[in-house]
Amino acid sequence: MRATLHMTSAPDYAALRPALQPMLTGAMQGILRQRGDVDVERVLPAARELLAERPRTFNDLRAELSERFPEYEHRALGYAVRMQLPLLMVPSEDRWSFPSDACFALADRWIEEPLAGDDPAALVRRHLAAFGPAGAADIQAWSGLKGLKDAVDAMAGELVAFKHGRRTLYDLPDAPRPDEDTPAPPRLLPEFDSLLLAHQDRTRVIEDDRRKALATKNLRVQATFLVDGFVAGSWAIEGKRGTATLTLSAFEPLAKAVKEELAAEAEALLRFLDDGAATPRVVFAQR
Repeated sequence: MRATLHMTSAPDYAALRPALQPMLTGAMQGILRQRGDVDVERVLPAARELLAERPRTFNDLRAELSERFPEYEHRALGYAVRMQLPLLMVPSEDRWSFPSDACFALADRWIEEPLAGDDPAALVRRHLAAFGPAGAADIQAWSGLKGLKDAVDAMAGELVAFKHGRRTLYDLPDAPRPDEDTPAPPRLLPEFDSLLLAHQDRTRVIEDDRRKALATKNLRVQATFLVDGFVAGSWAIEGKRGTATLTLSAFEPLAKAVKEELAAEAEALLRFLDDGAATPRVVFAQR
């Protein structure tokens, strides 16, 4: 899940955020070893008090916390709050994005669903609903949590199991499992799509050497496209609104019929992103 922004429903947030706390705490401790420790038992009540008054940007929150706790590095203060308090970003009018200095609020003051306890079973169910069949190692790779095998084993009675070589994979009983001959139409996936990140063994959708080629030096995962259910290349948009070009860069030469299907998908995406651009431009290239 990573310690970054995600868009989710309120019920999912209430169920998943507490279960992810051990991962977030571990990430925080790693960063604070570099920036200097923070006494969260003192800082978090003060941060909660400030955020209960009104939503605040992290620039404002850090400044106010630094006045109270001048002994701590100011960015470490903000990071500790971000990783320990359940927060959400206040919606804004920014188109397709969010402001560089967004306001954050206490989640329990904003959503009606009470935050659940630390229930790893909720994580297991949501992962399987999206990415099953999968094993405990896959759910750990997706969530960043360790030791989920015991949780999965304890749920065995409510799951269905499949053997894949030496591995046991689990799924929800009523989950769709299409026949292997079901067509998989071309699809464009965004950067960091969980289809590429939600399993330990990712060879079901991409070869290992190609997966490594899609990661940039600053650890971004490029936007990709699928052909017959497998990653066949990457895509990117360049240019200004109204004149943007979407380039599909393939690992291997593509058949004419596949190119036509991909072009239709890409043109639909450009129209969606560009307020119905009349003449979306799509080009193909080789990686």
